[in-house]
Amino acid sequence: MMTTAFSWIPSMHALIEALFKRPCVVGHHIFFPHLHMEEQLNRFAGFGIGLASLFTENVLAHPCIVLRRQCQVNYHARNYHLTPFTIVNIMYCINKTQGPRALWKGMGSTFIVQGITLGTEGIISEFTPLPRELSHKWNLKQIGGHLLLKGLTHVIAMPFYSASLIETVQSEIIRDNPGILDCVKEGIGRVVGLGVPHSKRLLPLMVLIFPTALHGVLHYVISSIVQKLVLFVLKRDNSHNLPTESSTSVQSMLDAYFPELIASFAASLCADVMLYPLETVLHRLHIQGTRTIIDNTDLGYEVLPINTQYEGMKDCINTIKREEGVQGFYKGFGAVIVQYTLHVAVLQLTKIIYSTLLQNVS
Repeated sequence: MMTTAFSWIPSMHALIEALFKRPCVVGHHIFFPHLHMEEQLNRFAGFGIGLASLFTENVLAHPCIVLRRQCQVNYHARNYHLTPFTIVNIMYCINKTQGPRALWKGMGSTFIVQGITLGTEGIISEFTPLPRELSHKWNLKQIGGHLLLKGLTHVIAMPFYSASLIETVQSEIIRDNPGILDCVKEGIGRVVGLGVPHSKRLLPLMVLIFPTALHGVLHYVISSIVQKLVLFVLKRDNSHNLPTESSTSVQSMLDAYFPELIASFAASLCADVMLYPLETVLHRLHIQGTRTIIDNTDLGYEVLPINTQYEGMKDCINTIKREEGVQGFYKGFGAVIVQYTLHVAVLQLTKIIYSTLLQNVS
């Protein structure tokens, strides 16, 4: 999932601010430093909650991303893994036959792509009039420039995203140990036409520009709208219980941090679910002609080559619909259910732990 890359940075910055000396504003809530012990515990609690959420989203969820992508590109598969039960079983089989590394492959490259995306966006916004953030008094021109910036960012990061995608779906059985910067090298090689040899079925980057930019921009638009709506509803419900400068209650801490995390969670979930068919098409186009060999997601052992011959986005959509049915666009959807169920569980567990700790010391 290419879009929500580093969308957690602002909230993470706010959480770090809450730990140290400067006042921190999270939504409508203001936190003041060095009041007394309970206030400091509140700060560490908020930081811990955010850190647990980030860890779940970027580390614990990675096996779900690996299986999800392998199922999406596996046009051979008879088992579509639309439910979490079958996807958990196949995870167990792969882990048993290949070891835990098979489920966390490509994690380093996903972080590199996120970094490239974030850096590219910053550089473009610095040297062009395209706004990185929208002001409260936005107009259609600003929105157009902002979305153009997002689209350009995804297009520039596209070859590196392709290389990272290959790392996450390539079977561990036949894969050499990749270096930490191999995704950068492969991405540059894809642009200049050098590096690992590809088959004649490899689609030119020009063909991938439209579906890549479309998916990235739509994911950003959907997640942004959902996040603002959820945050508005949550803050409206909590508006009668805003913490004051001297407030140190456990509920104040929870009201300050959890709406942001819940809104971000809901935004990512809605965007991933709504755009899952487009993501399936996008991944198949990116992987075509790269001579990638994936795990057999029907059995959990053996490997399969990817030998598709799509001519472009439209042909890919028509072929999937004709040969695999509408459900073919949702192959591996059970992994999304597992991923977000895990995220909810970690958030809820973290909330319970910190609530208990803070109540015990208050």
